[in-house]
Amino acid sequence: MQTREPVGGARPTSKDVARAAGVSQATVSLVLGDKWRGRVSERTAGLVRQTAVDLGYRPNLAARNLRLGRTRTALLVVPALTNEFFARVYAGAAAVAEEHGFGVVLYPSPEGVGPAKDPFASARAALDGVIASSMAAGALDAIRGTDLPLVMLDSDPADPASAAHVNLDIADGMRQVTDHLLGLGHRRFVHLASAVPSWTFEVRARALDAVLRDVPGVSLRTVPAPLDVSGARAAAGQALSVTGPRPTALICDDDIIAAGACKAVRRLGLRVPEDVSVTGFDDLALATALEPELTTVSLPAERVGEAGMSALLSVLEGRAPEPGDLPVTLVGRGSTGPARG
Repeated sequence: MQTREPVGGARPTSKDVARAAGVSQATVSLVLGDKWRGRVSERTAGLVRQTAVDLGYRPNLAARNLRLGRTRTALLVVPALTNEFFARVYAGAAAVAEEHGFGVVLYPSPEGVGPAKDPFASARAALDGVIASSMAAGALDAIRGTDLPLVMLDSDPADPASAAHVNLDIADGMRQVTDHLLGLGHRRFVHLASAVPSWTFEVRARALDAVLRDVPGVSLRTVPAPLDVSGARAAAGQALSVTGPRPTALICDDDIIAAGACKAVRRLGLRVPEDVSVTGFDDLALATALEPELTTVSLPAERVGEAGMSALLSVLEGRAPEPGDLPVTLVGRGSTGPARG
């Protein structure tokens, strides 16, 4: 199909697309607004899209947004961009948003975790909805009860204030870690539990306890650990220095905590995994930077962002978001081995 630019090199309009494709402007609007299914044939829709590409047509989003009464903007609230996981969540959300003509505004909590200043006071009218991590839930008080739809990531599905939830199968991840260590003969465990109050970390603790409580000869001690390498190293050092039989495995809520745990093991003159096995959670780039490399649970961060944005689009269009938790996978590496003795 041959197409040509409008006379004078002016920016092509939907009318130009309609004329070149031999269809009405209404059909062009349906196809480019992604509302053609059941109203326009797939062949015609493909023709319109290809014609728009050939002409270099770009929709006037500002005018369309005024007609729709929407800004086509979502706010993503995360604890901090210094954490690789949330940067990847943003990348996934932004990719889906771009496909649907949406933008994503990122709001990281200034403190990294917990409560944050209200980002909504001046921006509420400029948003269509909010996607938020449960770790930044303190920043959301300002919109609960408003008409802005809220999609929560990795959060309590019983929360009635949320329009939708996107969760990872965190409990299964912890079960995979525990089964792996039990299979290696470990029976004395320390859970280095994140000191950050969050539903996702509560799930880890409950799942770990549920697996181990009925296993004969098992001991489990929980030690709170800050979500940073230095604080986690100190917490792990204390856990390993208590009198009595030393734990043979440190189960960490996060790869960052696990990095601190590995440092603590070495500072005590011990070896990973010969003396103490260490596991993480997240599978950050840090996991393969450690030596030995870290056994951890891989979380599909980009998929979390994609599913969060898709869920928000579904809510805005009056459709039910896709149900079900996203699967996670244990990645076995060199930081775990058979229990000594």
